[in-house]
Amino acid sequence: MDTFIDVIGWIGAILYLLAYWLVSAKKAEGDSWTYQGLNFVAGALLTVNTLYLRAYPSAGLNIVWMLIAIFTLGKKTQNPNA
Repeated sequence: MDTFIDVIGWIGAILYLLAYWLVSAKKAEGDSWTYQGLNFVAGALLTVNTLYLRAYPSAGLNIVWMLIAIFTLGKKTQNPNA
């Protein structure tokens, strides 16, 4: 089980880095489905990892990161032309 949780955490970390690289390289916009979707999935994976490891401050940060992604995508859904 520990190895599985570690793999989940590493995949989450890689997805965060990929999202950041896409925005930095101007391959994605900050409010795009790609960027926010990657952030949401990364946050979910890292939340599982950090809760399992009882790293509650990191878990809290990742939960907030997921909420930001949900909020941003919700606004985009309500106003798709913005």
